[in-house]
Amino acid sequence: QVQLVESGGGLVQAGGSLRLSCVVSGIIFSMLDMGWYRQAPGKQREWVADIITGGIKKYADSVKGRFTISRDSGMNTVYLQMNSLKVEDTAVYYCNARDYSAQDYWGQGIQVTVSS
Repeated sequence: QVQLVESGGGLVQAGGSLRLSCVVSGIIFSMLDMGWYRQAPGKQREWVADIITGGIKKYADSVKGRFTISRDSGMNTVYLQMNSLKVEDTAVYYCNARDYSAQDYWGQGIQVTVSS
């Protein structure tokens, strides 16, 4: 079955950096559009960034210039490099994969906490 497993979250001070990783198994990684979403306490899940199969990247305005999404097909992994972190970046971050039929797959989520 398809599995997405996130890692790399944790506690960091404002201005710091973290790199999230998401390893995908059970499906052909190169055929997936990959993305990251996040959900802060009391808020709806929001889109953060996408990287599609062609390599095009898109970012939410709130993270543009601070976050970088990338993928390594050899490792079946998508990354989210997060720099200049702000308190408002605190959330549970979810890895997302979408296949050619628009079927979505989700990771279990990983906590990122940014302290002031």
